[in-house]
Amino acid sequence: MNKVIKYVIIDILRSKIVLAYTLLLFVISFSVFSLEGNSAKSILSLLNLILFIVPLVSVIFSTIYIYNSSEFIELLLSQPLKRKNIWLSLFTGLSVSLSVAFLIGTGLPILVYETGLTGIIMVMIGCFLSVIFVGIAMLASVTTRDKAKGIGAAILLWLYFALIFDGLVLFLLFQFADYPLEKPMMIISGFNPIDLSRIMVLLRLDESAMMGYTGAVFKDFFGTQTGFICTLLTLTLWIIIPVGYSLRRFKRMDL
Repeated sequence: MNKVIKYVIIDILRSKIVLAYTLLLFVISFSVFSLEGNSAKSILSLLNLILFIVPLVSVIFSTIYIYNSSEFIELLLSQPLKRKNIWLSLFTGLSVSLSVAFLIGTGLPILVYETGLTGIIMVMIGCFLSVIFVGIAMLASVTTRDKAKGIGAAILLWLYFALIFDGLVLFLLFQFADYPLEKPMMIISGFNPIDLSRIMVLLRLDESAMMGYTGAVFKDFFGTQTGFICTLLTLTLWIIIPVGYSLRRFKRMDL
């Protein structure tokens, strides 16, 4: 299993796409901090980068990599290796590689310019989103054998979490504006890892003051140690559930 993980990590880190992704993140991150004198504004600018580009690259690259590795996977299956170990090795290799790319590209600039807890949380969020969307990509790729459908499903899932989910939430808020929805909104936010990540960072920057009473309710929960732990546990579940379900499908696949 360790040999498979090592091979996958080396193979991915040598990829020109991953190298270009790392370089792009590095250039953008240092540019944002260099142009902005206020570190809080720089963090907000980078937050949009992390919430949109990192999940998008993670989900598309991972989906394509799984489909392109079909012959390699079949070769591994011909060896005395358990399917569980093969699938988890691919997941670990992809997660580590994309997390390393993020840490070098964006993590280093953040930790250089923002050494406080906010910077550490930003780096944690980026790593979590990288791993979460690798799991979502593996779920999409194991659902169908058709490469085009798998990539399309992965992109649609990213589109849902990045844009459509917020639109649906706003629609619900307008439809039920006369009802107290602040506490239900805390639960609803747990169904979207991108929104949950955004809330964590905004609360650290005290941007919740701009959200009125809803922001105050969010801060009363997510701003506490209990809320922080619950958020981390929720993000961890976003890793475990897609990977667990994809592993179950992979075990039953007829290759």
